[in-house]
Amino acid sequence: MEIIKLDKQEHGIKIGKECPYYEPNIKEDCLLEVDGNIVGFYIKDVSKYSTKLSQLISISNKEFRSENVPKQEMSRGPQGTKADKAQREKDGKNLVTQFSTILGSVAPKPHMRRPYPTISSVHREKKANTFIKAMWAASVESEKIIKQLTPKIYEEQLELFKDVNKKWRFGNLFTSSISNFNIAAAYHRDTGNIVGAVNVILTKRNNSNGGCLNVPDYNVTFEQADNSMLVYPAWKNIHGVTPIIKTAEDGYRNSLIFYPLKAFKGI
Repeated sequence: MEIIKLDKQEHGIKIGKECPYYEPNIKEDCLLEVDGNIVGFYIKDVSKYSTKLSQLISISNKEFRSENVPKQEMSRGPQGTKADKAQREKDGKNLVTQFSTILGSVAPKPHMRRPYPTISSVHREKKANTFIKAMWAASVESEKIIKQLTPKIYEEQLELFKDVNKKWRFGNLFTSSISNFNIAAAYHRDTGNIVGAVNVILTKRNNSNGGCLNVPDYNVTFEQADNSMLVYPAWKNIHGVTPIIKTAEDGYRNSLIFYPLKAFKGI
């Protein structure tokens, strides 16, 4: 697999800024190298490495889009604000429905009157069992690919999880999962994640453009192709998602993400 060296670039982009449209410049399978270390990888089609994972992504995507799974409507990114929606309606532009669902562990948020860690309430919904099981299995299958392609990252993340109780884990290398439907996130950094760990982003899409991850520190934009997999240390750099534009009425872009929260270390 080709190794892409990511070199630090100067830019003036700040957290909270909307991510504009960029054409992807990473579109083929590759390992990602920063300062001589492999920090992640991109796979355009996971079926080349695991037909099981490909099947699990399809099941998860189908269930997530069904009425079986509780969802939270989102107002995030350039498509999400009420003002933007109103303007798009006025301009006659295609709107996209946005929603998300969290699985696994949810960190304490005292400012939201939840000063304690908990498991996502979705796990109490019997109708969501197929989705939960498929997502859990997809997490484990993703870990197998991480171990195969980047064994050092796999072993380092296992070490970081030594003090994370199994009850707070989603798979072996993660605590949580979020599925984002048509959400183009503004620039942010995953400061709640375990430093030194990686995220996994799996993508399903149909009849849509955009929705690609941009990392301005390295001037790269990853093609979030249908059935693709991106492994990346989301705590390390600011990143955003380019606008999602439907090219047909049934267009969408869905990301299935596994991530490791530092709030669950040592509890």
